[in-house]
Amino acid sequence: MKFFRSPQATPYLLLLPAIIVILAVVLVPLLVSFWTSFTSYNLVRPDSLYNFVGLRNYRRLIGNDDFWWAFGRTVVFITIALNLEMLLGLGLALLVNRITWGQRTLRTIMMFPMMFSPILVGFQFKYLFNDSVGLVNNALFALNLIDKPIPWLVNGWLANFSIIVAEMWMSTSIFAILLMAGLLAMPKEPIEAAKVDGCNAIQVFRHITLPFLMPFIWIAMTIRSLDVARAYDMVKIMTNGGPAGRTELIWTLMTRTGYQNAQMGMANAMGYISILLSIAFTIMFYRNLTKARVFMGGAQ
Repeated sequence: MKFFRSPQATPYLLLLPAIIVILAVVLVPLLVSFWTSFTSYNLVRPDSLYNFVGLRNYRRLIGNDDFWWAFGRTVVFITIALNLEMLLGLGLALLVNRITWGQRTLRTIMMFPMMFSPILVGFQFKYLFNDSVGLVNNALFALNLIDKPIPWLVNGWLANFSIIVAEMWMSTSIFAILLMAGLLAMPKEPIEAAKVDGCNAIQVFRHITLPFLMPFIWIAMTIRSLDVARAYDMVKIMTNGGPAGRTELIWTLMTRTGYQNAQMGMANAMGYISILLSIAFTIMFYRNLTKARVFMGGAQ
């Protein structure tokens, strides 16, 4: 009690309400969901919350082909979407950075896709890629590029491609905005010195601009990987995991298991395995971020 009356306790007392809220909102649900992953908890049988089954849910998942297909598909989805968004975002940021007039207007326009809900984007692209009334097929017909409709959301490969396109449309601007911040913060002296030494535009980009942007790229990759890893809305709206589960990702499978089949214990076990995936991506990106900062002479 003496410590709480001392001046040193003031910061802790001021932080106490925030700590209590964080514990109530984050820690308690995490502990409850972690406990239910070791039970046979069924949403329509509340008493099953206390039926401890040990590692049975995790053992079933190890032998579940649907789960591992969804897991692998999620890894591929994250890898392709993140890299394409990064490349397009980098190109967009470099182009906008070279414009000397109307740059603020373009930066505002770049943020428009971020204002849309993922559910609305899912509906938008569902109708764009619709076989019979979609704008994409109708445009290709009008240009005489196809003679029969392309099954964008019916074929498994094309459905995954369509979802990645929707994801890129909505999120590429996030990469562009973050990399624009890096370009605006970059000192001009090294670039001017390189041009005086006779370096061309490609050499300046490869040896000066890109190394300076690498910390910004890895920070953007870390943030976006956590967001893409929990992709659910667009997949649910555009394909609902179909055709025949070919677009099923971890979160759509988890939702189907937990809320449609009522197997919440099994769904929470899936969730904790997917957390390992997010942790692996985060560790990889942070290691690369540290290397990039060390290369640029920053703190480790």
